[in-house]
Amino acid sequence: MPSALVAGLGVAARRVLDVLLPPQCLTCDAPVDAPGRFCPECFRRIAFITEPCCVRCGTPFAHTGQGGRAGLCLGCRENPPPWGRARAALRYDEQSRRVVLPLKFHDRTEYALALATMMARAGAALLGEADLIVPVPLHRRRLITRRYNQAALLARALAGLSGVPHAPDALRRVRATVPLAQLGAAARAEVVAGAFAVRAGRLDRIVGQHVVLVDDVLTSGATCSACTHVLLQAGAAGVDVLVAARVPDPRLQ
Repeated sequence: MPSALVAGLGVAARRVLDVLLPPQCLTCDAPVDAPGRFCPECFRRIAFITEPCCVRCGTPFAHTGQGGRAGLCLGCRENPPPWGRARAALRYDEQSRRVVLPLKFHDRTEYALALATMMARAGAALLGEADLIVPVPLHRRRLITRRYNQAALLARALAGLSGVPHAPDALRRVRATVPLAQLGAAARAEVVAGAFAVRAGRLDRIVGQHVVLVDDVLTSGATCSACTHVLLQAGAAGVDVLVAARVPDPRLQ
């Protein structure tokens, strides 16, 4: 069947589906022009992270003076992360949680493309220099329970949007860890230390490559730091981090 005809049938099918099931806003029931979009009211509530932000970890600043001459937040000045740069599309707040948490816990896998589209804009400079996209892995027990890895879905969508290859199984979680949500930064770092490894069969894809590490939320950076360390030890030329949302530093608000 000619490709033009196939494409035409696909467009027609989508139009019929939109009539039968009109697309709704990602975070409410309001109608929108196309799937994966916000209605005007919800869009106004979304806190996109733009400059000024820390040049190293991407945490948003209230004003440019907070970064000083180097453009670094207090945390990165005191304890620089192992990655080169981290960027996030959204502040992790009440509104962004209405997109991130359904993807992470409630099988709303269709949210991955919408979030990845926002991430691709926020991380355009990172993706422009990347050789490979790698997601933060889940432990196999958690993967069996959840049935999918939300970071892997984001990485796959980013690869499709950017054209950068991705290696969904390059990293593995060698031991299960307790949930980190209620832990402080030091405890998080202790829990994830030694929890990740590069899969032996994927070493050749890592060596000499500029890697973009993908996850859903960046909080203290403990998980991404642990993954970055093993990627660099495996021979990656550099690692940047790209996430859907990040928790702002309360000292900078």
